[in-house]
Amino acid sequence: MYFNDLEEILAVVIAIAILGGFVVSTMHDMKATIAEEKQKFKEKKEAEEKAKELIDYLDTKANLIDSIVKTTKKLEKKKDNSNNV
Repeated sequence: MYFNDLEEILAVVIAIAILGGFVVSTMHDMKATIAEEKQKFKEKKEAEEKAKELIDYLDTKANLIDSIVKTTKKLEKKKDNSNNV
């Protein structure tokens, strides 16, 4: 069974339309995937920044507590020395 010229042209046009749709669909999916990956990367960076900020905060708080403990010990020593004199 052979196609006449009009049927062949119609078949080619339909095939091109299907391929074009496939290409457009693939490009759309790729753009969506790239956007998702960019969003994940951005969220990961934000989480890393928050973690760094939290670590800095905890380090600062630990240093502050250490300095309070040292100061308290010095005050206790001064109190003990003044009571002994």
